[in-house]
Amino acid sequence: MTSKSQPKLSPLPWTETLVYWVLSFGSHLYSFYQLHKFSKEHETGLEREFQLEKGLLKGFKRDPSDFEWSLWTEWAKKSLLWTLIGHGVISRLTGSFYPKLRLPALTIYGLLAASIVLGIKGVSVLLVHLGVSFSVAQLRKPTLSWTCNLLLLSTLYFQPLQEIQRGWYNTEEEYYMLLFSIAVCGLRFISFSLEHCWSPLDHGGLVQLFWLFSYTFYHPFFYNGPIITYKAYTEQMRRSAEERHRDEPALSYLIVRSGRIILWWCMAEFMIHVMYMHSIQSNETYIEILPPWALGGLALALVQFFYVKYLVLFGVPSMLATLDELVPPKLPRCVSIMYSFTGMWRHFDEGLYRWLIRYIYVPLGGSQHGPVYKVLSTGLAFGFVCLWHGGHDYLQYWALMNWAGVLVENGLKSIFASSCVQSIVEQNLSMAMQRRCTALLSAFSTAMLILSNLVFLGGIHVGRIFWKRVFVQGWSTIAPSMLAFLYCFAQIGLEWTSHPS
Repeated sequence: MTSKSQPKLSPLPWTETLVYWVLSFGSHLYSFYQLHKFSKEHETGLEREFQLEKGLLKGFKRDPSDFEWSLWTEWAKKSLLWTLIGHGVISRLTGSFYPKLRLPALTIYGLLAASIVLGIKGVSVLLVHLGVSFSVAQLRKPTLSWTCNLLLLSTLYFQPLQEIQRGWYNTEEEYYMLLFSIAVCGLRFISFSLEHCWSPLDHGGLVQLFWLFSYTFYHPFFYNGPIITYKAYTEQMRRSAEERHRDEPALSYLIVRSGRIILWWCMAEFMIHVMYMHSIQSNETYIEILPPWALGGLALALVQFFYVKYLVLFGVPSMLATLDELVPPKLPRCVSIMYSFTGMWRHFDEGLYRWLIRYIYVPLGGSQHGPVYKVLSTGLAFGFVCLWHGGHDYLQYWALMNWAGVLVENGLKSIFASSCVQSIVEQNLSMAMQRRCTALLSAFSTAMLILSNLVFLGGIHVGRIFWKRVFVQGWSTIAPSMLAFLYCFAQIGLEWTSHPS
């Protein structure tokens, strides 16, 4: 899972690259059109079964079946958008007039904002978790801190406790806000605990407790991330307190970034108005009768919507954090140019990837202690992600597929990097042909990557039907053409990564 520099790729003739771009872009548009056509043809049945909403666009319904998108858009309208604006205002005012009070003010504001959404009981749960994690961290035993924090996270799945916490709220959505908060804060508690165990701070206990409060209740990152480590947060906050120099560019940055976020939001809403992919994926019958091109459109639409959704969900807090002079993780990279499991993990949720590397992969040995430790540490990293997301059966399949995908990719890289194989390849293949072979292998990897993402986004039944229709029933018809287009996608991805911005 560790990051390595990309090998230098041979450029291809511009006409060949242009063909890849045209085929990639054209296949996206045509498959989306076929899915849109299928959605309109079955609109009445989908509306009856899944309660499609009245659309914002005239003549279109709106598919509200993506729970996460519906949850966050509703909460944004109710209060979240306003509390985030409040955070920005307080940060600018205190930073300009009372710099020493900025951090305490943001911490208190974050705690109050969390109390408004989660209630006193919900915040009390987080404070108990914080207190227990902080107390155990003082013993400076990493294994003990891990055990304690895993037990705290496991309370999310304790049925009697779930029923009690559900009783605190009037709606299921309010309860899920508590679950999201506990899960994300759990990562923060682990980060603080391990950083304290590895390099105990010189400050007293009260100062450490204050920084943990500030880190936990930093409002932009509180509910859904992105994830930033405790070490990075404290270092950047101290630096920003000493060097406040973002004045003139702040307004222009805010306008440009807000415009981009609004554009991403419009794109996500447009997708669920013209393609009812989330309702279709919930009914096995519809997936079974989808025409081949519409089937491909469904797969692309599901993963593309997930990407655009997180551009919005990570984009807003990252914008505010940047205005606070923090350095948030990079926003997700477009999934259509992802051509490997390792690339997907490295570039989609960079904050979670860094967290896994720092607190699981490297401490367990990683790639520095031989292949056995590498396999073990990678497997435990995926196992933790599975547990953190809920540990359901479909998540277990998804984690296993990703673990296997990463191991196979790393194994092939090791084989082709060996001097024997490398000399044979260099003697018989030109640099351009080596790149084409890389793209061909990446096409197979991308196919499995998309399949694993469909299991994650839609469940085991979606992955099973796609596997059956594409690789079993359509092995001689659908699969070859799909791999040909994925080859084009891989070439675009290779071209993109060879010219990083």
